[in-house]
Amino acid sequence: MTYRERRPPGLPGLGVVCVWSRSGGATAVRVLPDACADVIWHRESGALWVAGPDTAAQLSAPVAGTIVGIRFPSAARPLGVPAADLRDARVALADLWSTRRAADLADRLAEAPDTAAAQRVLVSALATEPDPLAVALRSLAARTGSVTEMADRLGYSPRQLRRHAHTAFGYGPKVLHRVLRFTRAVSLARAGTPFADIAQAGGFTDQAHLSNEVRDLSGTTLSDLVG
Repeated sequence: MTYRERRPPGLPGLGVVCVWSRSGGATAVRVLPDACADVIWHRESGALWVAGPDTAAQLSAPVAGTIVGIRFPSAARPLGVPAADLRDARVALADLWSTRRAADLADRLAEAPDTAAAQRVLVSALATEPDPLAVALRSLAARTGSVTEMADRLGYSPRQLRRHAHTAFGYGPKVLHRVLRFTRAVSLARAGTPFADIAQAGGFTDQAHLSNEVRDLSGTTLSDLVG
C-alpha cells in the first residue's frame, strides 16, 4: 500500500489541510483521530463519501485500488452541515448534498486523467475560506484544555464556545484539545523524540498519562504507532 499527502500552495488559505491518495491492495488501515474531516473518492467504484471527525481510531474498510481525498480542519463550511452530525461517521456525500450535485462531482472526478487532476477537482469543488473563529479556537485548543481560558480569549461564553466547537469540529473544546495533543504526540514520536520528552512537551502529567491517552484514542500503544 502506498499513501501520499501533499499541501499545494494556497491550501491553508482555502481552509484545507491537504490532499492525499492511497493505492494498493485491500488492506485495512488504522485511521487516527486528528480533528479533521475528509471527502474521499474511490476511482474504481466511483464511490464518494465523507469521513467525519473521529473521537477514537477506526479501521478503514479494506478497499483495493486508488483512493483520493481532501482533508479539512472543519467540515461545516465545505459540506454545509454541522461537523457534530458527522462525528465518528462515514457517510455518502449524496446523503449530505443533493443527488445531482454529488453526481456532478463524481462525474468530474471520473473524467480526471490522474490522481493529481482528481485532487484538483476536489479542491475546486470543496475548498472554501476558513472560519476565522474555528481557526482561532483550534490554535488555542492546541495549547490549552481550559474552556474558560479559550472563551475569555475569544470573547465568548463557555456555552457559546462549546456550541461553536461542536459545529466546527464535531465535539467540544476539551475533546478537541485531547485530540490535538494526541496528534502532536504521535508526530513527535514518529520523528524520534523520546517518550518522556513528549510527555513533558505535550503537557501530560507524566509518561503514564501519555500512554493512557494514546491507548484511549488509538486503541494501541505509542510504540506500535511508531513501529
